[in-house]
Formats: sequence, structure tokens, C-alpha cells
Amino acid sequence: MTLYDELVARGLIAQVTNEEEIKKMINAGEATFYIGFDPTADSLHVGHFMALCLMKRLQMAGNKPIALLGGGTGMIGDPSGRTDMRQMMTKETINHNIECFKKQMSRFIDFSDGKALMVNNADWLLDLNYVDLLREVGACFSVNNMLRAECYKQRMEKGLSFLEFNYMIMQSYDFYALYQKYGCNMQFGGNDQWSNMLGGTELIRRKLGKDAYAMTITLLLNSEGKKMGKTQSGAVWLDPNKTSPFDFYQYWRNVADADVMKCIRMLTFLPLEEIDAMADWEGSQLNKAKEILAYELTKLVHGEEEAKKAESAAKAFFVQGSAAGADMPECVLAEEDFTDGSIDILSLLVKAELAATRSEARRNVTQGGVTMDGEKVTDIKASYTMDDFQGDGHVLKRGKKKFKKILAK
Repeated sequence: MTLYDELVARGLIAQVTNEEEIKKMINAGEATFYIGFDPTADSLHVGHFMALCLMKRLQMAGNKPIALLGGGTGMIGDPSGRTDMRQMMTKETINHNIECFKKQMSRFIDFSDGKALMVNNADWLLDLNYVDLLREVGACFSVNNMLRAECYKQRMEKGLSFLEFNYMIMQSYDFYALYQKYGCNMQFGGNDQWSNMLGGTELIRRKLGKDAYAMTITLLLNSEGKKMGKTQSGAVWLDPNKTSPFDFYQYWRNVADADVMKCIRMLTFLPLEEIDAMADWEGSQLNKAKEILAYELTKLVHGEEEAKKAESAAKAFFVQGSAAGADMPECVLAEEDFTDGSIDILSLLVKAELAATRSEARRNVTQGGVTMDGEKVTDIKASYTMDDFQGDGHVLKRGKKKFKKILAK
């Protein structure tokens, strides 16, 4: 099976500009391709995960990835998939976020010996002269065509700022610059980026008389059509300090039955023959499939040791009903967490990140969804002292699948 055929079989490809040429190039390992990442936070998240995995797959087949960090486009903000304007970031915030991205990307992509490049579009976008840009690039874009783009249409009712309207031109200019600087002949991205990517191929054709290609990746949606990678408390991050390896494992362990096989096919590097053999799994077998998914993805992001720890912690608690000896996620309380020597159950749930707010914590308690060492906590005024959490601590649980071991210094 060729690489392109495998991408199709895994359900990864959404749209392509020239299937025969793209197929020929990536199968032969001759593509120099880029994927852009705007530094909108200080960590990559699950939404970036499929793009990183695609870059890894293509690199393993001999193609050369360029990870484009959006130090320039991040100052404008991508309107795609948005109903409101993104909050503008300072240069300092953008640069900090870029440094965080660099470390995380190196877990997926081999940047040694010219096998891949990492570049920042601030290097060319921030030095552009506005009048020169209008003269050089402006004539290549039809406003009528731009307004028909899906990323703009959905914003027109609430108002699309001129700032955001320029995003397509900036992204197209990136492709144009990368083609000239590094011979980049392909762009990959999420399916919501299709219009921006076509803008780049057209700009290269009109300015340089050359062909360049675009391919979009299927968005990772659940069976309800919603983007995956979100929880009640926010995004599922790749940074272990923002989403612990255990919580990352648990996110994938708890995906819906209808989504597990699709996720295994699209995100893991397991052989397709092995995945096809799971296709008819039902009932308890699906739980096994979820464990495989969670383990494989945690290993990819956090390494094999952390994946094994997360797996053993989950099994120790959910299978054996005990946290003894398990690498369970912990919440360590300090003296300042106690008011007049005590902490109430609502504050404790928020501190342990088992509830986002006190009002949510109150609802969890009153609905009978909170336990301490297996004993239900029903009193919203229940409180604990520092001494209560000395030694091995206690296991605080919210619902069926969220828990932390509570310790005190």
C-alpha cells in the first residue's frame, strides 16, 4: 500500500487540488510541504495533534516538513471557525508561545540534519511595506472571491474586521515566500483552511507561473459533529503541566463508543491490518479498544514511561477499586490553601480541578456525584484540615471518571 493510499484508508484526506501530482510526490518522498501553527496559546493542543501526526507520517516516507510558526499571522488572528474576533496578543506573548511550541514539536518531527525546517513567518511578514504589498500582491486577489470563502461568510453577519480580512492574504503570502525560499511545493492544513490554501496556490501561479499544491486534513470531529479535544475545563493540551499525562490518557479512554475506532484509525500509527481486525469489536471489546487508543496516543505525546504510568493508575483505580500503589494524579495542598485551618469541599473540588467553579462544585455535591475514599459527600459545608491529608492522603472523586489523590505538605 502506498503512503497516499494509507492516508485515504485512514480517513485523513478531505480535499486536494491535484490528486495525481500530490499522490506522485508524497509516494516518492519528493514533497517539501508546510503546515502553519499560529501561537494562540503557550501549548499545542489536541486540535494540532492530527497535523503533527500527518507531518510525522510524511517525514517517515522521506518527505520534508516545514513547521511554520505564525509570529506574523498570529498578530492578526485567523477568523476561520470563529464567531467573534480573536483577542490580540502582544509580541512578547507570541514569542513566548512560539518557544513553547518548538519544544513540543520536536517530540513528533525530526529536525536533525536538514530533515525538517522550523521557520517563523514574522521574519518576512513584519518587514513588509504596506504600499509595496498592495502593488505586488493586492491585484492577485478578488474581493468577490474572498467574500465567498467559508471562513469569511460565517463572520459577515456579526461583522468582519478589515484586520481579519487580511488574514487570507497573509497566509497566501506565506506559501509564496516558502516556495521561493525553500522550494516548498505543498501546503497541508485543516479542512477549514481550504480557501486560504487555494489563495496561496493561486498567488504562486500568478506571480511565479509555477504549480503548487494543497491538501486538507479531515477535522477531528466526534459522532455529534463537534470538534474533539475539549472538556468542561477547557482544551486538552499537549503540555503535561496544563493537561497531565493521566488526564490526557483519560480523555482518550473516555471517548464515545461511536468514535473510538475512527480515532484509532486516524491518530495512531498501528498497522491498518491490526485496526481492521478490531472493526467488529463490540461491548467490552470497545473498552479494550479505548485502552489501546489512550495508551498509544499518550505514548506519542508523553513517552512510553508516562503512558505506562497512566495506564496502571487507571487500571488500579477502575479495575481494582483502589489507588494503592498507583501513579494517580495528585493535588498537593499548601498552607495557604486553608482558611482558618480548614478547606471546604467546594474549594477543594476547584483546587483539584475536578470542578471549574464553586457553583459547579456545589451542583456536583448536591447531585450526589462526589466521594472521598468511596464515601459520598453530600454536605456542601463539609470541611477538612491539613492533618486530614497527611501521609497517603485521600482520593477525591467527582462522577465516575474524574479523581485526584489529595495530599498536604
